[in-house]
Amino acid sequence: MCGIVGYIGDRQVKTTLLEGLKKLEYRGYDSAGISIANGNKIETIKTKGKIKNLRSEVDNVNIDGQRGIAHTRWATHGEPSRINAHPHSDNSGDIVIVHNGIIENYQGIKKLLSEEGVEITSDTDSELIAHLIAKFYEGDLQKAVMRTVKIIEGTLGIAVMHKDEDKIIAARRGSPIVIGVGHDEMMVASDVVPIMNITRDVNYLEDDQIAVIEKDGYVIKDINGNTVNKHIEKVKWNVEEIEKKGYKHFMLKEIMEQPASIANTLRGRLKDDTIKLSLDISDEIERVIITACGTSWHSALVGKYLLEKLTGIPVLVDYASEFIYNHTPVNNNDLFMVISQSGETADTLTALKKAQKSTDQTAGIVNVVGSTIAREVNSGIYLHAGPEIGVASTKAFTSQIMALLLFTLQLRKKQGQEVDCKLANEINLIPEKIEKILEQKNIIKNLAEQLKDKPNFLYLGRGINYPVALEGALKLKEISYIHAEGYPAAEMKHGPIALIDKNMPVVFLATKGKVLDKVINNMEEVRARKGIVIAITDHKNSDIEEISDEFIRIPETLEELSPVLNVIPLQLLAYYIADMNGLDVDKPRNLAKSVTVE
Repeated sequence: MCGIVGYIGDRQVKTTLLEGLKKLEYRGYDSAGISIANGNKIETIKTKGKIKNLRSEVDNVNIDGQRGIAHTRWATHGEPSRINAHPHSDNSGDIVIVHNGIIENYQGIKKLLSEEGVEITSDTDSELIAHLIAKFYEGDLQKAVMRTVKIIEGTLGIAVMHKDEDKIIAARRGSPIVIGVGHDEMMVASDVVPIMNITRDVNYLEDDQIAVIEKDGYVIKDINGNTVNKHIEKVKWNVEEIEKKGYKHFMLKEIMEQPASIANTLRGRLKDDTIKLSLDISDEIERVIITACGTSWHSALVGKYLLEKLTGIPVLVDYASEFIYNHTPVNNNDLFMVISQSGETADTLTALKKAQKSTDQTAGIVNVVGSTIAREVNSGIYLHAGPEIGVASTKAFTSQIMALLLFTLQLRKKQGQEVDCKLANEINLIPEKIEKILEQKNIIKNLAEQLKDKPNFLYLGRGINYPVALEGALKLKEISYIHAEGYPAAEMKHGPIALIDKNMPVVFLATKGKVLDKVINNMEEVRARKGIVIAITDHKNSDIEEISDEFIRIPETLEELSPVLNVIPLQLLAYYIADMNGLDVDKPRNLAKSVTVE
């Protein structure tokens, strides 16, 4: 959340930074700004709104140099506005900073600076960083940044410039910073995406590390100034993977990529009854605790069902943001697992660090290679789903479920139980079955046309598909701003049934399983109250067809795999409704892709 990019080298800095920002816009798009060191001064341009607004202003100004920093913002402190946009500067204008994160001792620092006569012009906590650096600056930017970082409490990923020093200083605590290592040129960013056009050689900062970046190289130091030696890592995916490839939106592209993304998650990990995961997990696990946020929390709920059914091991699933402040006992025989697409989610990372005080057994399921969570856990599973740019997660969700299933089967093998051949065969057929659902996208598009003006939706599922109901509702509200709720179907009669009338679409997950008859009864209850019944079903059933106003038929599979198929029509339905209502599907209001603040 929020995007940072900086460059030092011989390329046109203005163009390089704007192109980098555009690739980071999924991380925030409330406002944007750019600062370029030009001779012995720094010129800054800031705008409210998306990157295109900044580009329009920058294109009309003749500025360039050999180093600069830029930022696209997701507002925390202070409303989206030009004055609250980054970069921020000290009162002299000699120092500029861009910042991701939240300063928790903001009020105390602000009071201190105000008493010293510092003029604070914005409503942000970030501006205070520039003033603190200026306070400590005595001709050495690196030392001033180090002193500032020691004072700040909270999270930060920053890039800093001084007009008189031909370098960029970067620092990190809890918010990602990556250095791009080129030939006589260097980059710094909050994500590898904007670096890819320059180099694939990167170095990720760890917490409380500071990088001194110059045109011909860089040095990483700890907060006390000691040099840290770190190996360069190579980004393995291609720039082409983050392009739209002819699709109108990244979200649609990523929905359509799911046959391939799931195949990539499975590749080399399941053969006949053999599971190959590089997980270092004890044979004495007594309980699994999973924490996550948003869509990843929904996949964790599916994982709970799979683990408890197939291994008998009890599973606790908690929101990471709640676990942080709860008093949940964690024992050394508990496996603590975290799930995060980006591997940088602040709440999830904080929950992990809390759990590490009580158990040595930690595992992660992440998509981004080299991310903080991937480095912090003892072992884990990379999704290999490819970059996910659309803010509303789609392919990461289905890959997370498949990764959780593989993990479940590995635990089952540890218990001395064989992998069911029928289940293994069905897992390998899932990409092909998703293809068949995607072939029905025009049917789903027509349904979206009928429903796009409805103000409320209800999604109902039972058992393993209750989390899919939650996810379907989340997708719709995220990108269409239509109120939607997911519920266990049986809970409808304990409240939500009061909402049902002729204008309420109710989406049922009515696929084969032990609770299908119960779901059909719930459908009857909605029909009796004249609600609009929409069924996702996997077989010809005259009862379902008679009760339903509309239905989408998907291929049959085993109940354990049904969430992966059931969610595809719900993703497409949400996408088409939002698009038909003229909304920016990839950049829904108030949201950002990688939530790196608590």
